[in-house]
Amino acid sequence: MNDAPATAGDPADASGSPRARRARREQTRDALLGAAERLWAERGIHGASLDDIAAAAGLTKGAVYSNFAGKTDLLLALLDRFTRDRAGIDVCAELHAAAQPQDEPGGPAGRAPRHDPADRARLPALLLVEFWLYGMRDYAAGWRIADWYAERRARMAEDLAGDGTERAAAVPPEAVAPDERAALAMALDLGLAFQHLLDPDRVPADLYSTGLNLMLRRSAG
Repeated sequence: MNDAPATAGDPADASGSPRARRARREQTRDALLGAAERLWAERGIHGASLDDIAAAAGLTKGAVYSNFAGKTDLLLALLDRFTRDRAGIDVCAELHAAAQPQDEPGGPAGRAPRHDPADRARLPALLLVEFWLYGMRDYAAGWRIADWYAERRARMAEDLAGDGTERAAAVPPEAVAPDERAALAMALDLGLAFQHLLDPDRVPADLYSTGLNLMLRRSAG
């Protein structure tokens, strides 16, 4: 195994220039983060070691420690990537979208089929549970993970505030504040997603939008 994947490009990329080294380092980090995301979702954070992650990425364990201080540092970097790559924790919305019927054969040409819900929502949901459990068990990482969830709630609060302009004018002073509505919406999203993944027939994914509408109407009334 190598400590970094091969870098494609012109000969200058193999010259050892700072730009080439940065590119190789980013490739290595991305490979490790991708492997950690897959393995931790499938096996759990305590079920996949750093050796397992390095092997899945086609790298050595030395590559892990040359990029991350340890498992917690790798986990926090993965959280940061989630923050950048995912506009919101909308697991139920992804499950519902992925479960919609595919286009009929005579439908618009060139439209890509929907992804399997297991790829779009199941693994991210499992990973979010792993983050949560790790933070509850590891005090050193817990406050960082709590900050990450707080940032997600803040983003969701902005969305809820922007989505309820007409309702906002009628909200009485004692109504639920946007950040509290965001916490409730996140609990609704994740809680229903986990129930749906275990029991999709009796807990449909579109129940999230029903619950969210009821919550927003109640908070505005």
